[in-house]
Amino acid sequence: MKGFNYIYRVAVVLCLLLTVAAGYAQGADYTPEVGQEGKDVVWVPTQETLVETMLNMAKVTSSDYVVDLGAGDGRIVIAAAKRGATALGIEYNPDLVEFARRTAIEEGVSERATFEKADIFESDFSNATVITMFLLTSLNLELRPTILDMKPGTRIVSNSFGMDDWEPDETRTVIEGNSSYNTAHLWIVPAKVHGTWQLDNGQIYFNQSFQNVTGILNIVGNGINITGKLDGDKISFNAGGIEYTGIVSGDTISGTHDGGGSWEAIR
Repeated sequence: MKGFNYIYRVAVVLCLLLTVAAGYAQGADYTPEVGQEGKDVVWVPTQETLVETMLNMAKVTSSDYVVDLGAGDGRIVIAAAKRGATALGIEYNPDLVEFARRTAIEEGVSERATFEKADIFESDFSNATVITMFLLTSLNLELRPTILDMKPGTRIVSNSFGMDDWEPDETRTVIEGNSSYNTAHLWIVPAKVHGTWQLDNGQIYFNQSFQNVTGILNIVGNGINITGKLDGDKISFNAGGIEYTGIVSGDTISGTHDGGGSWEAIR
């Protein structure tokens, strides 16, 4: 009876091992299909020329941490890793995650290109310096409040789909290939400056709409209309023909204006 129990246990273990091996082999044979259903969108790969365009627009270097939201087969993450960046792909489909991991190993970048099976709306990507995505406009808008709370200067690049009234800082279209998804949009997360800032001799009121600013510069009771723009934590605006530039650091803006003078505003 003891001999029978031993043989039985060995047989069970062998069956389990064979089942696992078969499942692994099946996973290794998996190849994504264009148009396959996903959690929120169908999967369509970004054409390689547009991948490089997106990374060029974001000026990705080895100092960047790139996060691809809805990473698919991992091509953007792998391309970023080949530039020396640390890159993470967040993907809900476990088969795509494993496919991307295998591809990263084959391409020799698995130490810098990693993937996790997760829901992008439940993930923390706040440390990213670059966000890439190929999602619908409705999904971009769901993500927009989170993106706008990221560190000023974070670069966001989207394949084809926009952010409604948040206009891109740059748009490029790739004419190669036959994909209808051939346009990339870039946004740079702006610092938050809306409100009143105090100067030594007056105050500035900024009315902010994403990266665009208008307002009034009040100096010794003289109000001057201003128009300007934010580029991450950099601000520039014109007031009465004088150009002001500065760096936003929390509740302080420090900069210079035409003629070489300096200025500082505190919120």
